[in-house]
Amino acid sequence: MHALRYPLAFALALLCACSRAPEPVVEPKLPGAEAVDPRVPSITVSGDESGAAAWNWQPPALQLAAEDVGQAKRDAARALTEGRLYAAAVDAIPIYLALDAIAPDDAAVKRGLERARTALLRQGDIALRDAEDSADALSRAGEVAAVARTLAPQDPKVIAYLDRVDGADQRWRLNAVGELALRSGQIGAEGGIPLSAFREVLELQPAQARALQGLAATESAMIRRAEAAAEVSDFSAAARWLALAGTARQDAPAVEDAAARVATIRSATIARLRQRGTADLVSLRGLRASREDLGEVLRIAEPGDPVAAAFREQVDLATHYGKFRPGQAFTDALANGGRGPELMVVPHGGFRMGAADDEPGASDAEKPSHYVRFDRGFAMSRQAVTVGDYRRFVQATNYRPRATRRGHSIVYDERSGNFARRSGVDWQSDYAGAPAADNMPVIHVSVRDAEAYAEWLATQTGQGYRLPSEAEQEYALRAGTRARYPWGNEGTPPPQFGNLTGGADASPSGRPWNNAFVGYGDGHWGPAPVASYPPNPWGLYDLGSNISEWVSDCWHASYRRAPGDGASWFNPGCRSRVVRGGSWASSPEQARAAWRAASDSDMTNARVGFRVVRGI
Repeated sequence: MHALRYPLAFALALLCACSRAPEPVVEPKLPGAEAVDPRVPSITVSGDESGAAAWNWQPPALQLAAEDVGQAKRDAARALTEGRLYAAAVDAIPIYLALDAIAPDDAAVKRGLERARTALLRQGDIALRDAEDSADALSRAGEVAAVARTLAPQDPKVIAYLDRVDGADQRWRLNAVGELALRSGQIGAEGGIPLSAFREVLELQPAQARALQGLAATESAMIRRAEAAAEVSDFSAAARWLALAGTARQDAPAVEDAAARVATIRSATIARLRQRGTADLVSLRGLRASREDLGEVLRIAEPGDPVAAAFREQVDLATHYGKFRPGQAFTDALANGGRGPELMVVPHGGFRMGAADDEPGASDAEKPSHYVRFDRGFAMSRQAVTVGDYRRFVQATNYRPRATRRGHSIVYDERSGNFARRSGVDWQSDYAGAPAADNMPVIHVSVRDAEAYAEWLATQTGQGYRLPSEAEQEYALRAGTRARYPWGNEGTPPPQFGNLTGGADASPSGRPWNNAFVGYGDGHWGPAPVASYPPNPWGLYDLGSNISEWVSDCWHASYRRAPGDGASWFNPGCRSRVVRGGSWASSPEQARAAWRAASDSDMTNARVGFRVVRGI
C-alpha cells in the first residue's frame, strides 16, 4: 500500500500568498494537522495513521442483483463518458466495483474499470497542474490519489501519481509554513522559518513560482524592517536587516534600492535635526534643545559627515548669534537668488492671552486668560505671504498644494451670496476663483501647505522659519494693548483700519453683509492687496484684518495647561489646527483679538492664508 507522506489537511489551512509582516514581531504557533481548510471536501480515511497518513477511499454503497447487471453496465459506461467517476453511487467506479463483485470474470467490467482508472488519473493530472497554488486543486488531487490507490495500489502509474501528489503536498506545506511565518512576523535574526521553508521548496522543485514569490516577500519584509528601523533612527538595526535581506535572493536590485532609501532617511533625519536645532538656537526652546539635537545627529551620522560638522559649528557659535533691535526690519537672502519676505523684529515681553471672563462674545475656547512671556524677541513677516511669494516656492520645488491635488476649494459665490466648493480653484485663485494678482495674500492653502513654504524658506536661508505660534500671533496682533479688538474697545473700527465686514461694503452685484460693523467701509469685497492699510504699532500689516491666518498650534478646547512661554501647543499627529485673526468675511465677533477657531489641517478656502516668523 502506498501512503501519502503528508496529510493534505495540514497544508490546506495555509492558503494566502505572502502579505506585509506586521510589527512588532509575534512568535506564532506553527500550523498543525488540525488546521483544515474549510474547502477541503470530506474523504473517508481509515487504516493505520501512525507516522505517514494513510488515505483510503470507501466507495459509496451500491447493491446489485444479477438481473441488474445489464442496466448497471450501461449506467457505468454513461457515467464514464460524462466524467462522473467516484463521488456518488451512480458514478462509474462505484458501479464497476459493484459489478466486479458479482461478476468477477466479466471482461467488459474489467475493461470498464481500466478505462475509469485511466480517466481518474487524467483528472488527477489536471488537478496537479494547479496544486502548487490552489488548495482546491490539491484537495482534488488528494481525493483522486485515495481512489486510485484503492483501485490499483500496485499499478506503476498509480504509484507514480501518488509520488507526485506527495511532492505537491510537501511543497504546499513548506510554502504555507513560510507564508504563515511571514504573516505572523516570524522572521528572526537569520531569516528564520520563511527563508528555510521557501529554500527547501526550491531544492525539491527549482524555480517553483510560489516559493520564489515567497523569497521575494521575505526580502520585502526584511526591507520593511530596515526602513522602519531607519525611521526611528536605529540605523544599526537597519543595516543588519538590509544585510539579511541581501541573502534572500541573488542579484536583487530591491535591496540596493532600499539601502539608498535608508541612506536618504539618514540624511533627511540629520538635515531635519540640524534645521530644528538651527531654529532652536534662536527660538523659545533655547540652546539646550539645540545641543540635544546635535547629540542625536552625532550619534547617527557617519564619521566625517559634513552636515553634522556644520551643525556642530553652529551650536558652538550659538552664544554669539547676531544682534537685532526691536522694530528692526530686514530680509534674508535666498540660496537661489533674491530675498525672502520682509520681517519685523517683535520685542520681547509679556501679555495676557485670551479673553477676559466678562468679554462680550467670548467663548470658553478663549479662556482662561493667562499670562504669557517671551524671553526673547522674534521676527514676523510684515505682511501675509503673497501669491507671488508662494509662486516662487512652488516653481522652485514643484510642490503641489492640497487644493491643487484635490482639484477644488471653497470660494465666495456671487450668485448665491454664499461660500461654496468650486473645481479648479487653488493657491493661484482669488476669493471668487478667478486668477489672483501676485500682490494679493495667498489663500486656498492648507496648514501643511503653509508649513511647506516655511520649511522651504528655512532651507533657502539657513534660518528657523516656521508658522507663528498662537501666542505669538495674538501677542503681535495686540501690539501691547489689552482691548477687545485690535484697535481698541470701540464697536466700530476707525476709518481705514483694515479690510473687515463693513455695513458700507457691497459685493460686485450690490449684496451687503448680513452681520457687519455698522457704518464701516473699507472699499474692498474680498481680500485687498497686502499692506493696503496702515501697519499696527509694531509695524505689521493686516494683522486682524484682510485674511485669517494659520498658526502652528493644534486645537485645544481651552487654554487650561497652555504653555506660558509662548511656544506652539502642538501634539504630534493632530488634525485639528488653529486659525486666528479677523478677515474680510468675518463677523464682528470674529474680529476680536482673542477670537480663535478650529479647522481641519486639510481645509482650504477664500478666507485663510498665513504669514511666517523666525527666531533671532
